[in-house]
Amino acid sequence: MRNNVIKDKSFDFAIRIVKLYQYLSTEKKEFTLSKQLLRSGTSIGAMVREAEHAESKSDFIHKFAIAQKEANESVYWLELLKATDYLNDNEFENINSDAIAILKLITSILKTTKSQLISKAVSTTN
Repeated sequence: MRNNVIKDKSFDFAIRIVKLYQYLSTEKKEFTLSKQLLRSGTSIGAMVREAEHAESKSDFIHKFAIAQKEANESVYWLELLKATDYLNDNEFENINSDAIAILKLITSILKTTKSQLISKAVSTTN
């Protein structure tokens, strides 16, 4: 079985998000922002998993587009948690860099898949 980098990274990120949520809700007594982050941060991997069994290339693109939106939203909640002093610079940089890396990877996968879909459509019309 081949390695699936985005699947592994998004799963590891989800674990970190769950642990961060536990920390924020237990230690910092912050429930609202952290719950939003929990939802968006764990949804990334769920969408990647759904895309594995997509019914079509278009469905695959749709699932990854949702994962991209969730990753971007996670970056927003992390920035907000830092701006409101729930996360210090080190905590923020550590997990935010992972979120940005996942976002870039998903964006790259989307661009490649869309390009392949367009190329296939053009070649079938000729």
